[in-house]
Amino acid sequence: MFSIRAEYYTRLFIYMEIRSARKSDISSIIELIREFAEYEKLTDYFHITEERLSRALFEPNAFVRCLVIETEGSIAGYSIFYPNFSSFRGQTGIYLEDIYITPAHRAKGIGEKLLREIAKIASEAGFERIDFQVLAWNTPAVEFYLKLGAVRDDDERHFKFTDSAFANLAK
Repeated sequence: MFSIRAEYYTRLFIYMEIRSARKSDISSIIELIREFAEYEKLTDYFHITEERLSRALFEPNAFVRCLVIETEGSIAGYSIFYPNFSSFRGQTGIYLEDIYITPAHRAKGIGEKLLREIAKIASEAGFERIDFQVLAWNTPAVEFYLKLGAVRDDDERHFKFTDSAFANLAK
């Protein structure tokens, strides 16, 4: 499903490869997810394990996808996404769960290249949109997405059923 695109990022003189995650990347991805949780002040919700992430990405019926950015021999960022559907518009798309670039690699165009790769994957699959959420205080992320043409909808509110609320519904 994924094409591998490797580039020589001439302005920075670093070799960068955007590729599908491999099982051998799981511990590095978990560490980046932890960094992301810390950045977003959400470490109370950080419960992912290598086993759960590996199952989500690599089991035979897995629908969750992960791309990584490899540069200078290490993973400098990742994205996790999966298919979704907008009933009112009748559009298929990708839900972008996470996109994270390490602080040392930000503001160098790497995040945009990763997002463009996700858009290409979505387009090649016949999808028409990318949906995601951004915390209101995360101004750098909001500005990044708006600069690329994202449309912000401040009228929608994010709700979720989780933990005991989910268990009660599932009874």
